[in-house]
Order: sequence, then structure tokens, then C-alpha cells
Amino acid sequence: MDILFQPWSWYVAGPILALIMFALIFFGENFGMSNNLRTMCAIGGGDKLSDFFKINTKEQYWNLAFVLGSILGGFIAVQFMTGDTAIHLSEGTVATLEGYGFKNVGADYLPEEIFGMERLKSFTGILMLLGGGILVGFGTRYAGGCTSGHAISGLSNLQVPSLIAVIGFFIGGLIMVHLIMPFIF
Repeated sequence: MDILFQPWSWYVAGPILALIMFALIFFGENFGMSNNLRTMCAIGGGDKLSDFFKINTKEQYWNLAFVLGSILGGFIAVQFMTGDTAIHLSEGTVATLEGYGFKNVGADYLPEEIFGMERLKSFTGILMLLGGGILVGFGTRYAGGCTSGHAISGLSNLQVPSLIAVIGFFIGGLIMVHLIMPFIF
């Protein structure tokens, strides 16, 4: 039973992910959250506002099952399968984050300084959420998909645009962590 409370090893999770990707490729489907959000927007009437949402939603209901499964899986994992949430970080990372003002570095997956309710009630927190949401929405549309779609599905299909997008995601992450985050905290 203890195995349920530990992260799965790469040699278990990797083949499962490969089988899922093979099934999706075999059935001609694409994996990625932005596809699911597009389907929800189309069902909600987005097709009246933009041609981008004019899709056959009956062929996309599997996307909604994926979203519900993701939500349910996340709930089950957090409520019943999460053991110790402390993470082990290098001393250099701990020192850097403490220098930014983080307290209890590594005590939990989600630091209170970013994800705590007090942060969400502040103007800066709301601005970060809104700005981040707009940037992610624009980026997924501009890149033709989200990080999971490009990194998992696109690279599995050996698509060069997905490789370029994934490289861009990593560069953006590095810029955020090393150049922007020090000014936010």
C-alpha cells in the first residue's frame, strides 16, 4: 500500500505514458489541455464569437472525459495518496529562494508566498493570475498548443514545430526564473 503514496518510477510511468500516446496516435487524436479548453469554449458558445471555436463538438467529447478524469485524478491523489509533501532541494536552491523572501523552503510543493490565500487576495496576486492567464492563453494559441500537447503528443509524433515550441517553453522558463522572478519577490 505504501507504493501508492510514492511517486511512480520512470520505468513504470514512462511505459504507461507511451502506451497512452500510442493509443492516441493510433486513433488519430491529439493530447493536450488546450484542445480540451477549446472544446469547452465551443460548447459554451464560443463559436459565435470566433471561427477558431467552430468545431464538431460531438467528436470532441472525449476531451471532456479527459478533463473530468484529470480533475478527479488530482482530487484522489491529493486526498488519498499524498504522503509527506516535503521536497528535497539543493542547498543553493534553498539559499536563493530564502534570499527572495520564501520561508520554509521545501516544506511543501506549493509555497505560501505564491499560492497562499493571502497572496490571492492581494492586488499583485490577482494581477499575476490575470497576466499569467492572458500570457498562457495567448501563448498556447500562438504556439498551436499547450506544453503538454507539444511536449508529449507533438514530440511523440516527431513534429518539428513541437520541438521548437518545447525549446521556447524552456527558454521562457529560464527567463522567468533567472531574470523576472527576482524582481517579483
